[in-house]
Amino acid sequence: MQLRYICPVCGRTMDISGHSYVCPARHSFDIARKGYVNLLTTSGRNPAKAGDDPDMVKARTAFLDSGHYERLARTVGGMAGDHAPGGSVIDSGCGEGYYTAIYAAMQPDAFFHGIDISKTAVNHCMTRIHAAGLNNAAFAAASSYALPFESSSADMVISTFAPVVNDEYARVLKKDGVLVVVSPSPRHLFELKAAVYDEPYENKANSYGLDSFAEEDRRILEYQTTLVSAQQIHDLFLMTPYFYKTSAEGMERLSRLDRLDVTCGFVIQVFRKKGE
Repeated sequence: MQLRYICPVCGRTMDISGHSYVCPARHSFDIARKGYVNLLTTSGRNPAKAGDDPDMVKARTAFLDSGHYERLARTVGGMAGDHAPGGSVIDSGCGEGYYTAIYAAMQPDAFFHGIDISKTAVNHCMTRIHAAGLNNAAFAAASSYALPFESSSADMVISTFAPVVNDEYARVLKKDGVLVVVSPSPRHLFELKAAVYDEPYENKANSYGLDSFAEEDRRILEYQTTLVSAQQIHDLFLMTPYFYKTSAEGMERLSRLDRLDVTCGFVIQVFRKKGE
């Protein structure tokens, strides 16, 4: 079932009127030509530059479309379907829509709502679903910290390398709703870090403070993949936080590589909302 958006100004549910979403208080949000809606319009929630910029979206799209993370997407999609088949799913921090499109294709009886703070990324999400011929996904520019949905309305939230927000996820999920969190394993992209850092380090486990949830499933997915060009290496690097922390010397070393074997490592956790 498709969820109704709530107004980011007054919190009341909105309906489509013409080419806009409109709430009873007449706050109006135009639907973009491609079909998404920008709900980042309240004070402090519409930064000029938020999330992935066009270059980052282009790099992320090129890398993901090369198939290196397809195994992750299909594993998460399968686990999500096992724990909460059908229903309404929020893909929080959906980026440019690669994962959302795969989830939607795998679960045609569910409806997926992609949310990301980057308007550029959300615009590309629409390109993806139109190209795939999917009619069970919708997208909005919005924050994971203020999801534009009614309380106790969603069956599942998925967060893949995105912010994890205990209170907001607990608010939007129904009783016994499911939260799926994907994070890097300790050895994820270790070889990439070794190429740019003198002392590469393993990733530390994330602590999310999910007081409203109980873990009911966990899977470690690790495999090797080969980046076969300097462009693929650059595209992956641009997707990571290491891009902002690497010295000019490290960037130069990376630019000289045209092939790199890397470890793809992921921790996939499934949580169930605790009884109230």
